[in-house]
Amino acid sequence: MGEVNFKRARTDEQRAERRRAILATADEMLTEMPVAKLSFNELSRRVCLAKANIVRYVESREAVLLELLDRHIRDWIAELAGSVPAEGGPRERGDRLAAVLAESLVRRPVLCDLISSQATVLEHNVSTEVALEHKHALLRAVESLTAVVRRHLPEFDDRAAYELVSTTSLVTAAAWPHSRPSEALQAAYALDPAVAATRVEFTELVGRTLEVTISGLLARAGDRSAEVG
Repeated sequence: MGEVNFKRARTDEQRAERRRAILATADEMLTEMPVAKLSFNELSRRVCLAKANIVRYVESREAVLLELLDRHIRDWIAELAGSVPAEGGPRERGDRLAAVLAESLVRRPVLCDLISSQATVLEHNVSTEVALEHKHALLRAVESLTAVVRRHLPEFDDRAAYELVSTTSLVTAAAWPHSRPSEALQAAYALDPAVAATRVEFTELVGRTLEVTISGLLARAGDRSAEVG
């Protein structure tokens, strides 16, 4: 990846272009390295700006990553919005939705890495203004994801769909780092079959967890309907 050469920004449009270039550079860096290794120093070097100057355009490393998280979530939702609901009963459609969610996530490693770092890293070292912008973006994303879920499973009300969306985020955050073992653990897996059996496979774990969650939510929805009836 080539470095970005900046001249001094003198207009609002030039400043906006600097900011877009910084975000694009950080996004490209995430295809080369995990979130944990993306440093502000390296970002500054690649955009040819001193750290003292780069903060004119972005508040912090974490603020950059939060904005990228929001963008990657929007892209993911756009993909899911084009998915076609399966035919069959609620169980069949639920299992297919679980697979769609898990398979779409594993194809987006940058998104999964950002989700797994959200609460512990990304939401720290940011201003209240940035935190609010991020949370409002997440609220819009949850609303869109809830609509996708209900299109696949009209048996769900908004509450059940929200619970599935929340579970998807949480299990992704937990499963992703565990499915990316260190070199030492990879060597241990190769040496000991008993240890290898504990290895986490992301798509399998997320898909199975969502299948069980959907089945439980469908059962609860049936119980509520029976009570009303």
